[in-house]
Amino acid sequence: MFIVSLSYTAPLEEVDAHLAAHRDFLAAHYANGTFLMSGRKVPRDGGIIVANAPSRAALDAVLGEDPFARAGVARYEVTEFVPTMTTEALSAWRVAQRAA
Repeated sequence: MFIVSLSYTAPLEEVDAHLAAHRDFLAAHYANGTFLMSGRKVPRDGGIIVANAPSRAALDAVLGEDPFARAGVARYEVTEFVPTMTTEALSAWRVAQRAA
């Protein structure tokens, strides 16, 4: 499991020019199960993605497809973690990580 922290490296006007394509990118990876949760930071200087990928290399390949990355308007900090405690609603992730 991974937490991806995006930080904008360009003015919001430039980021916003790529926002629709970025949202399409997110939707595609929600559909294939890679992304579990995402949203903007407060203040709006970037965003957070919670991801489930088979490896850091696989996640890096996915992030390289992000229109924000391709346009050079964001940088990414990735933290890998193993969920050991969750709310009951997310318990399937805890169990799945123990099996891995």
